[in-house]
Amino acid sequence: MSALVVLAIVLLALAGTLLYFAPFLLAWIRGSRGIGGILVLNIFLGWTLVGWVVALAWAAGGTTEDAK
Repeated sequence: MSALVVLAIVLLALAGTLLYFAPFLLAWIRGSRGIGGILVLNIFLGWTLVGWVVALAWAAGGTTEDAK
């Protein structure tokens, strides 16, 4: 395998991992209160499209630490 192919595989794996954990990353950036639940849902059910969408919706619409 050439170095370019290895680099492409590594970059695709990194992009896939970031996309998979996008709900958790969004919750972390927003400072969501349910970040632990979002992470657990994302890890265990994120591989299903429904679990990933639910985690994303929870991360995007959940309350933040700033909201009182």
